[in-house]
Amino acid sequence: MSGFNDRYGPDVLASGMHRRASLPKVPAERGLVVEETATGWVGAVVRVERIGPERMAVLQDRHGRERAFPLGHGFMVDGRNVELTRPQTPPGAAARTPRRTASGSIAVPGAKARTARASRIWVEGRHDAELIEKVWGDDLRIEGIVVEPLGGIDDLAEAIAAFSPGPTRRLGILVDHLVEGSKESRIVARAIADAGPAGEAVLALGHPFVDVWEAVRPERVGLRAWPQIPKGQDYKRGILAALGWPAESAADVASGWQRILGTVRTIADLDPELSGRVEHLIDFVTQPAGPG
Repeated sequence: MSGFNDRYGPDVLASGMHRRASLPKVPAERGLVVEETATGWVGAVVRVERIGPERMAVLQDRHGRERAFPLGHGFMVDGRNVELTRPQTPPGAAARTPRRTASGSIAVPGAKARTARASRIWVEGRHDAELIEKVWGDDLRIEGIVVEPLGGIDDLAEAIAAFSPGPTRRLGILVDHLVEGSKESRIVARAIADAGPAGEAVLALGHPFVDVWEAVRPERVGLRAWPQIPKGQDYKRGILAALGWPAESAADVASGWQRILGTVRTIADLDPELSGRVEHLIDFVTQPAGPG
């Protein structure tokens, strides 16, 4: 097996982001079939509801699974890029909707954490793990999936071999800066190739950001866009300096990250380049084992 497992698409830059000017506005009416371009999720609108401060369209696919996405750009209807807008709801027609988790899943009242599966999701660092816990923690506890920080991927091949992936021990890996030609892409490709047949139970997906901080929508910290930090300069301290926050010590970095993390309320506060990959990894590691 050559290259890394890319069943959800090899080009992490193919985010489906399109020009936002002059897109037709389409109300998210019940039954409308929509594709969310960042994740490729296709489903019919079943309702529009508020999750935190956001209006979300809940799309149900042909298997009856539901996911919620913020209204606005990033959708296609009948092959056209559109802006999905709030439908015109007659007075008194709003239906009672179930509570949802930060990821947009339907919350299960009184649900207890499932005993941990053997399968795992690996991320590069503690900040990645904390962000995933904040948004997907409820879902992961119900599914029994543990997220573990690796502390980098330089020894990924050895870590995969020690994990011994298989049909009942699936492994999802979220990699920072996984873009074509990068050092990270070469490490991942080599590690999964070295795993041989066991590589079928490994799915490595990545986002194009240098660091997971950049996956938080910049508006949440008062920016139009995350600043570009020159090579050779510490990324996190450069971000903090650009924000005008303390940036001298490790304690400043830790405090700065907690301030950024504190602005994240729901999945709508994350770039789809990250959220789509995390959703795919959760799907992968929770798949039932095949026959044999």
